[in-house]
Order: sequence, then structure tokens, then C-alpha cells
Amino acid sequence: MITIIALGLFGFLLLVAQQLVYQRLWLKNLNVDIGFSADHIYEGETGELKEIIENRKRLPLAMLKVKFITHRHLVFGNARGSRTTDNYYRNDVFCIGGGERIIRTLKFQGSRRGYYTIKELSLVGSDLFFMSQMNKDLPAENKDPSHMEKGFSTEKISAPSINEEKLHREIYVYPKPYDSKELRRALIYLNGDMVAKRHLLEDPFEYRGIREYQPYDDMRSINWKATAKTGDFKVNQRHYTSLKNARIFFDIHYDTRIYSEAVAEMTLRITAALCAYFLKQGMQVSCFGNGVDTVTREPVAILPKGGSRHLDHIYKSLARVDLDQPGVSFPQRFEETVFEASGGALNCFVSSNQGEEFVDFLTGYQRTGSPFVWFFPVPRGKELPKLPPAVARHISVLY
Repeated sequence: MITIIALGLFGFLLLVAQQLVYQRLWLKNLNVDIGFSADHIYEGETGELKEIIENRKRLPLAMLKVKFITHRHLVFGNARGSRTTDNYYRNDVFCIGGGERIIRTLKFQGSRRGYYTIKELSLVGSDLFFMSQMNKDLPAENKDPSHMEKGFSTEKISAPSINEEKLHREIYVYPKPYDSKELRRALIYLNGDMVAKRHLLEDPFEYRGIREYQPYDDMRSINWKATAKTGDFKVNQRHYTSLKNARIFFDIHYDTRIYSEAVAEMTLRITAALCAYFLKQGMQVSCFGNGVDTVTREPVAILPKGGSRHLDHIYKSLARVDLDQPGVSFPQRFEETVFEASGGALNCFVSSNQGEEFVDFLTGYQRTGSPFVWFFPVPRGKELPKLPPAVARHISVLY
């Protein structure tokens, strides 16, 4: 009898001892990192989020829960251990031995343009017999994108030490550049009649390189030697003799009688397509709009530059436009920018705004004699609205 009591007391003391050991040491040399494999994807594309857990001590963890919160517009395929409301809540359970490392990859789809972060990271540990649970919350949300690469860290949890590949604490879902036969027709027009009038002509004596053939390219610009070598159509790029700047202005109209989220998203996709098009033509591009940046809380205002890195900057700014923020009046905010001396730049306006203020604004700009095109987005299946006759010849309707 005494032996049984002694064994029971010894077993109880072991349970209490292991419980105390785990409460004290479960976080020691436990490295956790969670992040996105890439810093951006496009709307509709698939991305990856990785969870990396490394237990650098001999003490095994019979149960380790990794909980995090991100946005519901990142649609994960495996719904086990998750729930979705306004946010997406994920709860993954691991069993990790001493000196073991686990990498789990979660695939998701970027269902909507936006700027998304991992808002929180929480860890829940247990002793060997699940008698107690220990919690550690690691706030992860940081509204300043310049500091998002620091990772989740405390004195005992340090992500960077285990990270063989660079993970990102945030991800941009870029707007998918708009494409339609109406837009291609409008771009051909820009390369033809209007462009010729403004001397936006390629200089046949200034060779700049070779690029992929686009539907709007002239067949005479095809480089047949490069085409034969690669198997894909290639065209010669040449420098321009004049007019090297394009200014893109977008107006997300917030009049509740007309405003719709679908039209606003279409406006941003058209803006992305125009910026990409002109940058690929070797022009410098600026972009201005009354959509409020979710990080800076200011309307988008991007000064002219060229190159692919500038396009990434534009895409990031468009991705961060927050449609839930109250809009500002486009004419009031950008009148000075639009009417300032543009140096003969080509001006494009993207908006479905038919309000008197906006129409009067463009009518006034028309009187300056500067070239411009008003791209007017209309979702397919919707009736074409009555367009203002004063600037009708400048309008290109896009479905």
C-alpha cells in the first residue's frame, strides 16, 4: 500500500515538475516565422504563405498552435482550422520534436486588389500531458510598409535567424491591368492620329532595343531576325522625337447615386493598363487620383519617372487605394496639377463621373488646347449613360 502511495506521489511530482519545466522553457530557442513568399501577386493569381517553426532545444513540444489573422480577400484553399468573418482566422496545430524544423506552405488566391498584412501572430504551447497551456501573443501589424521586413520577434522568438528565404510580412495584390478591344482600339488611335499631331513619333535613327510584339504595334516594326531566332514576334523599340511624358488622372466618383465598387475597381485596372502601356513605350509617366492610400491617408500623387521599378511603385499605390475611405473632389484637389504647364504631355483621364463639377472641369481644360482622352468605364451589361456633348469627341468608352 505504501509502495502504491509512494509511486502515485512520485508520478504526481513528475507531472508537476514537467509542467513547471514546460512553463519555463517552452519558448526557449523556439524560432517562429510566418510570411508571404512574394511581395506581390495580381488579382486572381495564386500566392503562398509559409509557416516555419524550429525547435532548437531538446525538449519536444507535444502541441504547438500557431494562430494568425489576415484579410478575408486572401482566399485559402484548406479551410481546416480556420474561420472567416471580416478577417481570416487561421489556427494550425503542430507536434514538433527537439531539434526539429517544420515548414508548412499554404496556398491562397488574391481575390481582390489590395494591400494585406498578417495582423497578429499568437502561439499556444502545452506540456507533455496537456495539463496546462501557455500563450504568447506577438502583434504583427505595422502600417508603415518600410518596416514590415523586421518579422515577429521577442527576446526568445526570433524569426530572422531561421529564415533561409526572404519572407514578407505584407503582400500587395496588384490590380489586373485592363484589356479589351475598345482599349486596344483607343491605344492604336493614340499612336495614330492624336500622337502624330503632337509629334509622338518614333525616330527611325534612334534604336533602343527589342521587345515582345503587342496588338497595337505596327507590322512594319517587326524584327524578323529576332522573331525567327526566338519563335515569338519581336519588334524594334526606338526613341521618340518629342512628347516623352504621359499623365494619368483617375477619378473614383463617390456620388452615391452613380458610384459602384465594380466601376471603381474597373477605373483602377484601366489606370494600371495605361501606366504600363506608356512606360513600355519608353515614356515617363505620372499618376494622380482621388483614391485615398490606406497607408499614407492621402490621395495618390506619383511624380513622373520611367522604367519597370516605377511601374511597381504605381501598382503598389493603386493596390493601396482604400475604397472605404471617403473620397475627395477631384477638380478641387488636382486642378492646379492638371492645368499647370505639362510640357506637351499626353493627358489621360479615367472616370465614370458625369457630375457637373467634373464635366465643367474637363470642358475648361479642353479650352487650353492640350491633348487629352477621357476613358469612360462602363461594366458590361450596363446601359451606356448619356455623355456630355461638350467633351464627347475626347471620350473613349470602355466596357
